[in-house]
Amino acid sequence: MMKFLRYPIRAGGLSPSAPQLSLLAVLSAALLAGCSMAPTYKRPAAPVPAVYPVPNVKAGAAANTLAVDAHAAAEIDWRNYFKDPRLTRLIALALEHNRDLRVAVQNIEQARAQFRIQRAAQLPNLGLNASFMRARPAPLVGGVYESDALSVGISAWELDFFGRVQSLKEAARARYLATEEARKAVQISLIGAVANGWLTVLADDELLQITRETVQTREDSQKLAQLSFDHGAISEIDLRAAQSLTEAARATLAQLRRQRAQDENALALLLGAPVPPEALDTHAGVALEEAAPMADLRAGLPSELLERRPDIRAAEQQLIAANANIGAARANFFPRISLTADIGSASGQLSQLFDSGTRAWTFAPGLVLPLFSGGANVAALDSAWAARRIAQAQYEKTIQSAFREVADALAARATLGEQARALRAQAQSESVRLKLTDLRYRNGVASALDRLDAQRSLFAAQLSAIQVRLVQLQNQAALYTVLGGGWSDAPETAAAAPDKTGGTDAH
Repeated sequence: MMKFLRYPIRAGGLSPSAPQLSLLAVLSAALLAGCSMAPTYKRPAAPVPAVYPVPNVKAGAAANTLAVDAHAAAEIDWRNYFKDPRLTRLIALALEHNRDLRVAVQNIEQARAQFRIQRAAQLPNLGLNASFMRARPAPLVGGVYESDALSVGISAWELDFFGRVQSLKEAARARYLATEEARKAVQISLIGAVANGWLTVLADDELLQITRETVQTREDSQKLAQLSFDHGAISEIDLRAAQSLTEAARATLAQLRRQRAQDENALALLLGAPVPPEALDTHAGVALEEAAPMADLRAGLPSELLERRPDIRAAEQQLIAANANIGAARANFFPRISLTADIGSASGQLSQLFDSGTRAWTFAPGLVLPLFSGGANVAALDSAWAARRIAQAQYEKTIQSAFREVADALAARATLGEQARALRAQAQSESVRLKLTDLRYRNGVASALDRLDAQRSLFAAQLSAIQVRLVQLQNQAALYTVLGGGWSDAPETAAAAPDKTGGTDAH
C-alpha cells in the first residue's frame, strides 16, 4: 500500500487544493474510460427450425382457425382476447390477489435494490469523520496529550480502471431485468391458469347436469326393468344389467361432484380469493357453449418468440449477467486501486479546532497487486465461464421448450375442431339411436340389453363431446399464452428498468 500522508494547510500558505483537484479529475477521467474485461455479448442462434411444423389435415378442417388475417398474440391485450365478462373479472381478481404474482413483484424490488447497491459502488462514499482523543503518553512525561479532528472525505473508493465494478453493475442490472421478465412470465402463466380453471369448472357443471339426467333416466329404466322382471317379461340378467348401469351412473355423479368442488378450490387458490358466484352462473347443460369465443391468432415465426416470450427474455438476461461476471473475474488478475482522501481541521485543543492554521488534508491512494492467491482467481474465472455455458444452455432450452409448446398448441388447434365436431355428431346419433331403441323395446322388438347398451353409448358420447370441447377451449387459451400474449405493465406491478448508464426512471 502507498504511504498514508497527512499535511496541515497553513493560513496564507500555498494550498494544494488545485493539484489535488487536478489529480482527482485525471483519476475520474481514467475511471470513466476504464476498459471492460467482459466478452462481447452476442445472442446465440436459436436452436429450433425456422418455421413451425404444420399438421397434415384436411383443408376445410382448420380453415377457420388458421386465418391469415389474425393478430399476433402479443398484440392483443388479455381483456380483448378473453371476451367473456365473467372470465375477465376473474383474471382481474387474480392479478390483484394472487400470491405468486406478489412474490414475483417483490423479487423485482429486491433485484432493483441490489442493482442500486452495486451501482453505488462506482461512486465515492462521502462521509463526515470526527475524532477526540486525550492521552498521557508516558508516566514520566507531564501533562495530557490531546488531539481533535473534524474532516469530510471519501474512504476506500475503488478506481475501476479494469472494469470490475462496472461488470458487477452490469450483471446486477441484467439480473434485475430478468426478474421483471420473470414477473411477466408469471402473469402470463396465471392468466392461462385462471382461464383453464374457469373453463374446467364450467365443464364440470355441464358434466354434472348430463350425469344427473342420466342417473334419473337409468333409475326410471331400473324401475321398468324391475316391473318387467316381476311379471316374467325379462330375465334376472337384464335386471342386474339395469341395476349395474344405474349404480355406475351414481358413482360417476359422486366422482364429478368431488371433482367439481376440487376444481373450484383450485380456481380460488389461483384467484387468491373466493370465487364470486356470478362468475360460475350458467344455464343447465350449455355451460361451455355460453363462453364467449376467443379470437383467432397468428402463430408467426419461431424467431418472433425471442421478443414475445418473457421467459425467453429472462433467460437471455441471465446469460448477459453471466457474461458480465466473466469481466469481473478477469479484472481480479489486475491491480485494484483505491483512494482515501479527506479535508478538515485538526488541533491539539477542542476550543482551537476551527482557528486559523488548523486545516489539514489527507490523500492516501492504495494499490493491491495480486501475486499469489493459491489459484483462487483462476478458479473464479473458470467458474464464471462455466456459469456462462450453463446460462447459455438454459437459454437455448427455454427457446426449445417454447417452440415445442407452440408447436403442440398449433397441432391441437388444427385437429381438435374436427374431433369436437365428430363427437357432437356421434352424441346426436346416439341420442336418436336411444329413442329408436326405446321405441322398439316398448313394442317388444328390441331386448332390454339393446336399450341399456344404447343408454351407455349415449352417456359415453356426451361425456367425450364435453371433454373434447373443454380441451379445445383450453387449447385456445394455451395458444394465446405460449405465443407471448397476456402480460401488460399495470401501474401497481410494473417496475421501471434502469437505463444503460445506470439510471432508472423509478423513484
